[in-house]
Amino acid sequence: MSYMMTTWRRLPMRRAAGCLMAISTCLPAYAAGPVDEAYVRSLAAPGKIVLVMEYYDGQGKVSERKGYASASGFPAVSPTDFRVDDDLTVHLYGIEPCQGDVINLKEDFTGSCDELAKQGLTTLLKSPRVIYCRAFVSETGAKAQDATCYGYYNYPGSLDTVDMFEEQLVSLGSHRVVKRANGTPARADLKEAEAIGRRGYGMWADPRIAGQ
Repeated sequence: MSYMMTTWRRLPMRRAAGCLMAISTCLPAYAAGPVDEAYVRSLAAPGKIVLVMEYYDGQGKVSERKGYASASGFPAVSPTDFRVDDDLTVHLYGIEPCQGDVINLKEDFTGSCDELAKQGLTTLLKSPRVIYCRAFVSETGAKAQDATCYGYYNYPGSLDTVDMFEEQLVSLGSHRVVKRANGTPARADLKEAEAIGRRGYGMWADPRIAGQ
């Protein structure tokens, strides 16, 4: 079992309620309000991983939905991107790997920042029954689309939860929040998640990373 899967199960799975922030600073995931978890659960289909892309206009209303299903899942193709099909790759907005290498002996990881981040994303993509993503309508039709995504995970008798990918990855320390040129975070809603990661998980176990 990978270090990332072990860590992910150890940390509490935190519900992603979203945040009501200005549309100029956040993706529609937050401007549109909290995710309807019952709706996300209702998208599940036997034997398939279902992915739904919702596109939001400037008023925070859904302008279009697109659905996909795969028996084999949707693979990570970079530390922050996963492939839906030949015509679409989803980029998780506002998070990134660290730079250079990471040494985390507690979690038995030594390797590059990119490897750590891709491993974290790969783990989240292994077992969701549903992946639900929100993006601006301006992303429609692009081969690579910025989005924020949620996974519905169901292990009968032990786990039934809908969680934001970016929140989980930042909490685990496999990713960090992108900073804008002026030093402000691109995802203010992930402040609490990064505070958890900085307690010594993932990249933050390596003191060199704090200086970046």
